[in-house]
Amino acid sequence: MEVFAEYGHAVASLVIFTLVVLFLSPFSALAKQGKGLAPGATPDQDYSDKAYRLNRAYLNGTETLPAYLTVTVAAILMGVSPFWVNLLASVALLARLMMLVVHMRGIGKPHSGLRSVLYVVGWACMFVMGLMALVAAF
Repeated sequence: MEVFAEYGHAVASLVIFTLVVLFLSPFSALAKQGKGLAPGATPDQDYSDKAYRLNRAYLNGTETLPAYLTVTVAAILMGVSPFWVNLLASVALLARLMMLVVHMRGIGKPHSGLRSVLYVVGWACMFVMGLMALVAAF
């Protein structure tokens, strides 16, 4: 479909982010199982606990994916400039991947710091894409 070819980076970013979330799922489950937790249970809120951080990284991904998918697809369908959609979707993906590394390694504090900055960068990219899609719709 040639009409979507110009949005290749944005589409690839959606697929990559989805694959990362899918990849994290069994590792989160195994980490919780290793702590003797029942399926669906959440580890105690202890940022020094790797199982907790892995579970939070996975849950952060599952919480963010619907919004990321929605605004990116909406921007593509509304014909927003491929340059901006590709750039914003790619920056959002990079911010999420960097946030994942920071989260998994326990870098910084539980509240604020680099992880929060990366969250805001990704959030801002998604927010701008959403606004651009709305403007293009009307």
